[in-house]
Amino acid sequence: MREYLVTVLLAAIVTYLVTPLVRDLALKAGAITAIRSRDIHLQPTPRWGGLAMWLSMALTLVIVNYLPLVHKSFGTEATGIFLSGTFILLLGLLDDRFDLDPITKFAGQALAAGILLIYGVQILWLPINGITTLPTNFGQILTILFVMVVINAINFVDGLDGLATGIVMICAASFFAFSYLLAVINGLNRAGAPSLITAVVIGLCLGFLPHNFHPAQIFMGDSGAMFLGLMISASAITLTGQVDASVITEENGGSALLPLLLPFTILAIPLLDFVMAILRRIKAGRSPFTADREHLHHRIMRYGLTQQRTTVVLYLWTAMFAIPTVIAAFVPIWIAIIAGVGIFLASLQIIKSGKKGLALNE
Repeated sequence: MREYLVTVLLAAIVTYLVTPLVRDLALKAGAITAIRSRDIHLQPTPRWGGLAMWLSMALTLVIVNYLPLVHKSFGTEATGIFLSGTFILLLGLLDDRFDLDPITKFAGQALAAGILLIYGVQILWLPINGITTLPTNFGQILTILFVMVVINAINFVDGLDGLATGIVMICAASFFAFSYLLAVINGLNRAGAPSLITAVVIGLCLGFLPHNFHPAQIFMGDSGAMFLGLMISASAITLTGQVDASVITEENGGSALLPLLLPFTILAIPLLDFVMAILRRIKAGRSPFTADREHLHHRIMRYGLTQQRTTVVLYLWTAMFAIPTVIAAFVPIWIAIIAGVGIFLASLQIIKSGKKGLALNE
């Protein structure tokens, strides 16, 4: 555990130090987000935050490769995730600078997922009539679709300063906690790609957030959103590979199936926002990827909450789904329910106090 904590802290420190340099580079290159009708921010802001994250990840991986335990996490899967992340980053950098069309971005996302497949990062089985090992071709298609959905879900939720960064950090922390505890309790290898990648992602978000929280000095841009989305989706897929489907029985099946359920509960808020946006726009006869001001964060802000409070509320709602899911894998379900209810009540208190503050100002 100490080596993974070192990994988190190292990634956070490097990201914090590198981000201002990347911000200056983005300004010189013209990678700047102009003010659009759907935007909340009031000033043009440089993008390319994803470049800062990738540089920090690369440097962190080079250094922690010398740690005895973490070194064992490096393998084919970790290599594939790094190369796929590099490809999606380059695609995002071009999009941040030149605003690529959706078809080009989707094709690039599919190619990035294809790189994962080449290195063995693939959904292998599903809980259908017990445990069903998937045919190779079907598993590959499902993997590509899952990666693309998560990438775009993170991209869609990136609408407020620090929102996507914090949500991904909570997701990564939940994935790390689950994968590490699963290894400890079941006597599995604690050194694996899921633990390594999620530890790095936690650090990247932790170091980037001070520059990205309101008022943001830099945005992660599509380069950062797609990069983090790929990291999270790849971690989820490799996590399922840690569970041996052949040992799942009625006695231990509940916790063993959680690796497949975990991504959907932990990513509940981004996925919900993504699905609602697609359905809303199709119903209105518009392209599913036409921007609007009807995302969850827009709706919450209409209650009179500030950007900061809205962001914190969505952090808590993410945690409300993520933390109880992880807890339920290792302790009685009632403890997980209490944790979820407590987090939800805390979010309601923030909403209530925010509305009260608005009333007093008026």
